[in-house]
Parts: sequence; C-alpha cells; structure tokens
Amino acid sequence: MKYLVMIYNDDALLGALPEGEFDTLMHGCIKHADELQEQGHLRDSQQLDAPATAKTLRVRNGRMSVVDGPFAETKEYLGGFNLIEADSMDEAVRIAAEFPWSRTGAIEIRPVRDMAAVRHRVGA
Repeated sequence: MKYLVMIYNDDALLGALPEGEFDTLMHGCIKHADELQEQGHLRDSQQLDAPATAKTLRVRNGRMSVVDGPFAETKEYLGGFNLIEADSMDEAVRIAAEFPWSRTGAIEIRPVRDMAAVRHRVGA
C-alpha cells in the first residue's frame, strides 16, 4: 500500500539548529531516501519551495480568485513529501520515523487511496 509522508517545517526550530546542522540532517535524509529507494519503499521524494512562493486558487460561484501565498498562516508548513510503499500503517510510521524532520516540525503519514478503485466506483 502507498503512504504519503508529509514533512512539516517550523522555521523557529529550523533556525535554532546549530550552524551546519541543517545540511548534516539533509545529507543524512538524502542518503536514507536513497536506501529506501533501493529497498523498494520510496516511490518519490520532493522538497517544496517556501510558502511565500505559493499561490492559492479558489473558484466560488463561477469566479476564480488567485492570491499570493499559502491558504492559511500556520506555524508549521508543508516543506516536502515522500511517497512510500509499506505493508501497513505501522511499517509506514517506522519508515517515517527514520527521517530527522520530526525534530524541527512534524511528519504526517496518510494512506493513499487506490485511484483505480475510485475510477471503477464512479464509472470513469
């Protein structure tokens, strides 16, 4: 089963890291991602630009609006994600716990729906 492992950052905690620590953590994270890919667990891994670079789009009553920045002001923001394969949520949590970013934010693990099953259900 696929799980999306979302990495949430807290700039205050990231900024409090000793000089060079972020690069050390990132280096270890990339090496770990390479290992997970070799083991067949990691499907994709991407880092996101800062929330200030985002645009938020909404359509209401047939009218589109686009605003600069993220949807909501929050302490923690989505900084990246990993799409993994795991046999269970327990295994997905174990894999996610090996990434260092829970120290500087949070890691959310969410099952990915089987879109083939959804397509079948809705006749698409």
